[in-house]
Amino acid sequence: MNIIFRYYRLDLKETLHLALPIIVAQLGLVLMGVADTIMVGRVGATELAAAGVSNSVFFLIAVVGSGALSMVSPLVAGSRSHKNKIESPGNYLKASLVAGIWLALATFLVMMVLAWQFQIFRQAPEVEALSRPYLWILAVSVFPMYHFWGAKQFTDGMGEVRISMLITLAGVVTNVFLNWILIFGLWGLPALGLNGAGIATLLSRVLMAFLSYRAIFQSSRFKDYLIDARVRMRLVFKIFKLGLPSGMQYFFEVAAFSGAAIMAGWLGVASLAAHQIAINLASVTYMVAAGFSSAGAIRVGNALGRKNITGVKKAGTTALLLSLGFMTLTALFFILFRSFWVGLYIEEREVAGLATGLLIIAAFFQLSDGVQVVGLGILRGVYDIYIPTGVTLFSYWVLGIPLGYYLSEVQGLGVDGIWYGLLAGLTCSAILLVWRFYFVCKFFPAAR
Repeated sequence: MNIIFRYYRLDLKETLHLALPIIVAQLGLVLMGVADTIMVGRVGATELAAAGVSNSVFFLIAVVGSGALSMVSPLVAGSRSHKNKIESPGNYLKASLVAGIWLALATFLVMMVLAWQFQIFRQAPEVEALSRPYLWILAVSVFPMYHFWGAKQFTDGMGEVRISMLITLAGVVTNVFLNWILIFGLWGLPALGLNGAGIATLLSRVLMAFLSYRAIFQSSRFKDYLIDARVRMRLVFKIFKLGLPSGMQYFFEVAAFSGAAIMAGWLGVASLAAHQIAINLASVTYMVAAGFSSAGAIRVGNALGRKNITGVKKAGTTALLLSLGFMTLTALFFILFRSFWVGLYIEEREVAGLATGLLIIAAFFQLSDGVQVVGLGILRGVYDIYIPTGVTLFSYWVLGIPLGYYLSEVQGLGVDGIWYGLLAGLTCSAILLVWRFYFVCKFFPAAR
């Protein structure tokens, strides 16, 4: 163990230095959802269930665009290592702005149709009635969300990860403050309940997008990169070519969890609310692992730009080790303090009982979840996109969701059965993605 630590000591230090601000920013993004869920849960179980299924549908569609834009950070990181004027960091920023507009428009239209036809998700009538207007509000918020995300990928790829961290923290504080006013109706304003949470999210995302571009265009750090920067359609299409398959990786994963939420809704409001609590808590730890994934992708991209294949493997392995270690710790916390975590959300006995049981299962898939998200990130760093996309499709939709449906509906395990299926899918994805990374590194000249 000591030999391994000495070998990876510098890589661990560099990855942590890069990852920690990204993790804070990632946690800030998910904490906006956690704050919404906790505060909406105080209104009632029906509102909590509606928030859960609506957010599942929202992220199911929005993750394609955000996943596509996530390709910008390794592209920017790689472009810093060579002097190609066309593929410069500033040009990638302008390209990500155009790509974000197109992606947001497509996402918005899909979400509006789904909100209009929300009955296809077969939810309880009271949940459907609350979900439809809430999803309309969230659909509008995708425009500032993508613009913030594109700007974040640029600054992260440039190594200036603290910018998005600070802006995200400002967004979280703003979101909680606006939730407090709009959900419960303070200072003479009406109590808007779930819709108030949606409006708060929209306004917070507008603020984050504005602050991001203000920071970029007013910073001397980026001035030289932006002087001659202009929109080059070649780079826009490159983002789409590499990013959309990457976005589909996230889509297959999020679609699996969204499908799980929909199946939980078939079992009743209590099962859906319990599922939402457990998945909300798991999403917090997932974002830490996603931070290691982003840092790994950037460091792998930098090493690739220098044509340092040993550095590529060390950067990827370091990110995997950090994520696995963290997720092992959080798995223990999930098991030991499960009643405390659930108590933060709701006090209804039926929902709380189901949710505490789900946290035990969630503890075990923490390990697989942390490994597979880093696997996707480091493969993105070497521009290996298509095989990992097939891996996620198989793991979640050939294995995970069908198994979850069988265990839940046929074997009668209820919402627990759904989560056993998710555990199987995550484990399969983790194993195959790690194998793929080292395979690509071994035969790298041929693979590139």
